[in-house]
Amino acid sequence: MAIILQESLRAAFYAPFYAALVRGAYGDAGVEVRFTSAPSPSEAATSLLAGAADVCWGGPMRVMATYQADPGCDLVCFAEVVTRDPFLLIGRTPNPEFRMADLRTARLGSVSEVPTPWLCLQHDLREAGVAPESISRVADRGMAENCAALRDGTLDVVQVFEPFASTLLAEGAGHLWYAAAARGPTSYTTFYARRDVLAARRDEFLRMVRGVQATQRWLAGASGAEIAATVAAYFPAVPQPILAAAYDRYQALGIWGRNPILPRAGYERLRASLVSGGFVAPGAPFAQAVDNSLAEAVLAEQPPT
Repeated sequence: MAIILQESLRAAFYAPFYAALVRGAYGDAGVEVRFTSAPSPSEAATSLLAGAADVCWGGPMRVMATYQADPGCDLVCFAEVVTRDPFLLIGRTPNPEFRMADLRTARLGSVSEVPTPWLCLQHDLREAGVAPESISRVADRGMAENCAALRDGTLDVVQVFEPFASTLLAEGAGHLWYAAAARGPTSYTTFYARRDVLAARRDEFLRMVRGVQATQRWLAGASGAEIAATVAAYFPAVPQPILAAAYDRYQALGIWGRNPILPRAGYERLRASLVSGGFVAPGAPFAQAVDNSLAEAVLAEQPPT
């Protein structure tokens, strides 16, 4: 019986997941995987709990949010893929010496599609001594709308992921101010599943993690153009040069992990951001929400080169 794998959102930074499907990594590992999409990012975890999927990829944020709403739930993260924050601040004018304090005098368009980018950025602001509530922020528009507002001058800086960033840079309509990946590990995307499903189908999930690790090894040596060509079918509206530039940037920023271990430091950084933003309290502990045993088993089979 195939494992039903659900994406939570279509995004370029999920390239390793799409590449694993395109390259047949799961079949090579001896497991059949059927791909589906969640109705919306906010419904991904509830859809999984309802049995519409066996495993989902998405943020540990979703797992912590589910524990916040239902402390008795049994979701668990495994096989981290996106290990750093993929969001960027793109400003209308150059600002090569950017500091968080610069946002006090800027009109910022933050991400509205999902909560994690702003929750992480507001924690960066707090750590820099800037009160998030002091920022002039447009919080209720999508990234495409915010990019249009940057172009027409009604916003000074926008928070976006790729390929919005590379599009603005290629047009000369924006300049890179800040890459959130620079803060260091922040667990952004993993597989997650119910513990009982993980236990019942452990061998199949172990094979999935082998497929992930094989894809991570390929990705480590791939150029942006190679990644873009591999996953192009998932982003038909994005010109290949823009997608390639986006992936070159993500490679340089190190947003993808080299192995499927979900590190405690990255999880705790994310948890601290969610807590400081009032999203969860106190947030699910690492031991409750993370199971690295499958990733550890795969690495024991295939030690890093």
